[in-house]
Amino acid sequence: MIKQSINLNCFARNGVPHEKVIRRAAEIGYRSVEMMGQEHWGLVRELGLDIAIIGGHRPLPVGFNHKENHDSAVDQMLASIELAAANGIPALICFSGNRKGVSEEEGRDNCIEGLRRVIGAAEEKGITVCMELLNSKVNHKDYQCDRVAWGVEVCKGVGSPCMKLLFDIYHVQIMEGDLIRNIRDHIDYIGHFHTAGNPDRRDLDDQQEIYYPAVMRAIAATGYEGYVGHEFVPKADPLAALQAAFDVCNV
Repeated sequence: MIKQSINLNCFARNGVPHEKVIRRAAEIGYRSVEMMGQEHWGLVRELGLDIAIIGGHRPLPVGFNHKENHDSAVDQMLASIELAAANGIPALICFSGNRKGVSEEEGRDNCIEGLRRVIGAAEEKGITVCMELLNSKVNHKDYQCDRVAWGVEVCKGVGSPCMKLLFDIYHVQIMEGDLIRNIRDHIDYIGHFHTAGNPDRRDLDDQQEIYYPAVMRAIAATGYEGYVGHEFVPKADPLAALQAAFDVCNV
């Protein structure tokens, strides 16, 4: 069964408070709430939910693909590893950063070099570092980790079971599609999933092009034991969207 999670900030909108979203997620059967301020962690834990993943460094366009960014990104990641370990959070997000003229090969090698500086600490604490796949066509112009194969090369270069990808289904659909084959072929390098409907990053309904039941069945068939986090902006009532997304992906 898919372990579902929600990005809290996507659903706490239109006048619906964060606490109400968290409580409703627990009632529906979600297993995790993610990507939120620490002021909400206590309630999440109180309700028996996990915190699947948090950000490891910022800002998103300034990542590991440029060596001049390494010291700052490494310091932030090391602090985030300690924070995650202290709070039972299994994974952190990292970013390649924008190309800004760097080649695919140089950007890849720079990411590998920088991430090797933090992966030992992640291994020691049992934290998975997930580089996020984002589209550079619509939402994140010039972002370098925009193809699954490139991200896999980074993971292989770092050479640790704690180095994975955050496979954002919406972003991968925009850049290359072939979702189920990509998931099957690269599941060993995937540490977390995000969802959203394409186009427009909205609900997982029949007005968008991704057939999520089949994608979820493909994920489940691989034996994947991590989380699938919903990261879309609801078109209408956030709580209704919360229920609908759970039902679509409850395979």
